[in-house]
Amino acid sequence: MNYIGSKHRLRAFLKHEIKKVVGDDLSQKVFCDLFAGSGAVGKSFKNEVKQLISNDIEHYSYILNKNYIGNTKAIKNQTKLIEELNSLTLKDDGFIYRHYCKGSGSQRLYFSDYNGKKIDTIRTQLNLWRKTSFIDENTYYFLLASLIENADSVANTASIYSAFLKTLKKTAQKKLILTPAKFELSPNTHIVYNQNSDTLIKQIQGDILYLDPPYNQRQYGSNYHILNTISIYDEFIPYGITGVRPTYTRSLYAQKRHTNQAFNNLIKNANFNYIFLSYNNEGLMSKEFIKNTMQKYGDYHLVKKEYKKFHTTKSTNQNQKADRTYEYLHVLVKRYSYLNPTKQNTINSI
Repeated sequence: MNYIGSKHRLRAFLKHEIKKVVGDDLSQKVFCDLFAGSGAVGKSFKNEVKQLISNDIEHYSYILNKNYIGNTKAIKNQTKLIEELNSLTLKDDGFIYRHYCKGSGSQRLYFSDYNGKKIDTIRTQLNLWRKTSFIDENTYYFLLASLIENADSVANTASIYSAFLKTLKKTAQKKLILTPAKFELSPNTHIVYNQNSDTLIKQIQGDILYLDPPYNQRQYGSNYHILNTISIYDEFIPYGITGVRPTYTRSLYAQKRHTNQAFNNLIKNANFNYIFLSYNNEGLMSKEFIKNTMQKYGDYHLVKKEYKKFHTTKSTNQNQKADRTYEYLHVLVKRYSYLNPTKQNTINSI
């Protein structure tokens, strides 16, 4: 998926720097990806750690990571199930078609009429299969994550859902064919949450905490609202030209007046030995503030890497310098006096 802030291209860099601090053998470590997003970082550590804790407040991210991280065993009859979903007769009265396809009269062009109807058809069938226990929870998350991935691949947007394009682009003209959302098998049990990070951090404990909060004032709840609607699949009245959900979570880390205090509380409450914060040079929090906050709680250092910016559309700008930015990895080894050694370990609390 094209995803704002995705660390897919930075995975090797992150893994190298984390192992430089923690050590190469992570097999007995509990790793938490607190702002999981598309799951790129968590997936890369899934089979290197004893347990992975994945969390994100956005529901579509929760569904994706329930598959990528939470699923550890092979899905039975997955080929047959996907074939059956692909062969269903299309519904013409579903929520996505009615509100996000032009053919319904909605005036919104997020999907072609065919793809909107197919999303509704598959999503409705998944609810029925889950309700009747025809499929188990793991299979449900696998199939729903597959639908979200495939729907995103044919969406008529410039990668985010804050607006739709006026005419169908080439990829949006393709017919949606459900294909499996791949995940790695694992011998260990991993946990996936859909909670506010500031609440969850007080309830969990581990060794490595990886933080990748929003950098700027763009809210993921509005930028990816249709993926949330597909994942939740509830009834509501879409708001405005873009059909955004009437309410959505507004992250404190995307609000300038709140982000500094929220970050300080997060670091203070984190019961993890090693904390790694990914943050770029264009974020709401200054590099100096992050340094001053983190070094209050232990030994701090900073690593920097230049990389190409994420663009929602292909840039015609020929100035290569303007097309690049810096990713900062802020590293904190928390002092023992700021940890709570009496708190029950996350693994033992399952």
